[in-house]
Amino acid sequence: MESLGCRANQADGDALAAGLAAQGCELSESGAADVVVLNTCSVTAEAEREARAIIRRTVRDNPSARIVVTGCYAQRAPEELAGLPGVSAVAGNSHKGAVVDLALGRLLDGRGGFVALDAIRLPSLAPMLVSDDFAHADIALPGQAGENGRFAQRTRPSLKIQDGCGNRCSFCIIPATRGASRSLTADRILADAERFVTGGGAELVLSGINLGRWGRDLTPPQRLEDLIEKILAETALPRLRISSLEPMDWTEGLIAQFSRWGAGEHPRLARHAHIPLQSGSDAVLRRMHRRYRPWHYAAQVEALRAASPHAAIGADVMVGFPGETDAEFRETCDFIARLPLTYLHLFPFSARPGTPAWRLHEQSPVHGSAVRERMGLLRDLMREKSRAFRQQFIGASLSAISLRTSSSTGSALSDNFLPLELDEAHPANQKVLVRVTALTPDGLTGVIL
Repeated sequence: MESLGCRANQADGDALAAGLAAQGCELSESGAADVVVLNTCSVTAEAEREARAIIRRTVRDNPSARIVVTGCYAQRAPEELAGLPGVSAVAGNSHKGAVVDLALGRLLDGRGGFVALDAIRLPSLAPMLVSDDFAHADIALPGQAGENGRFAQRTRPSLKIQDGCGNRCSFCIIPATRGASRSLTADRILADAERFVTGGGAELVLSGINLGRWGRDLTPPQRLEDLIEKILAETALPRLRISSLEPMDWTEGLIAQFSRWGAGEHPRLARHAHIPLQSGSDAVLRRMHRRYRPWHYAAQVEALRAASPHAAIGADVMVGFPGETDAEFRETCDFIARLPLTYLHLFPFSARPGTPAWRLHEQSPVHGSAVRERMGLLRDLMREKSRAFRQQFIGASLSAISLRTSSSTGSALSDNFLPLELDEAHPANQKVLVRVTALTPDGLTGVIL
């Protein structure tokens, strides 16, 4: 079982693995498997290339394996994947519920066993994309079995509470591969969080495709800030972390949660906000069909910094969007330089077939050499900002979760998203207080108090 892409897709992969385990399958540690399930991503051309490379490698190293492909790439281009040598079955997000049966050979027929392409390409996908079976993963701790008997692999698992997106950004294929926004109910989320706590879990990550839209499709509509309040007030969860949220979804009430639950020596709400930016140029944001302006974004970041002075605040930035001029890129650099951001996820623009930006790319592409140069400038800028942010914690104490490691020394992740190298090995999944001793190229070193 292999999953590519975002945390939400990883949660889908965990759910598929749980379904296979419930049917008596065992995870192969050696790579020699009877069945290989590949849960794909389609957000960039590189993600799709990686999926094809995995298929080719599987055919080369394990030619007798049945390869079943699902996920966003399988939803976008099922015929393309079905034509690859070695692929036994293809089922997009709309038919993920059939993947376990496909993997076990129950739906294979004399034509090679593909889910009929005319069935995958249904006229209306939104109501059925990713059924409730895949709304969340069965969360359990490493070395402990969940309620279906599957053993978890992650110290800090994701609880996927929302799927789909209706934002229609000009560069994004996700609305076509994931459908409209759909939410898991608050009661089910609370039950899963409570079970995680009962099992001894230390940190849970709320995730979704467009997480800030959680609850708006429920009856009556609900708000993410109220859900977070419920989880922290009604369970003993040691730490809750929020994954990526769009700028317009950082409400005053949600930001206030950082002051309430993100304080003290061991904050229960991780002091960490990831806010996609994409560009600091108003003209580029408009071509992207993003729903905020640079000054809106800046106001949200400043409000978060005021509410949580030591929080990590990160952003996604897309470089080389069609028509991006040197002046527009400079606007982005200057904008980022002014903001108290602590890290960036940088992406070169990737044209996705069927999106408005595909046509823009054909008309006014940005040359690859310019993209590489701009990526380098942003990396240099962010390296300086990251070092300055980390430098202030030398000699201070940070609350962290210890992680699994194969080295003789331990590792951990602070509540404000800083990787920590520990002076000695320590059991995973423990909430610890670490005194910071020095900088590393990308994180910090420290000792457990």
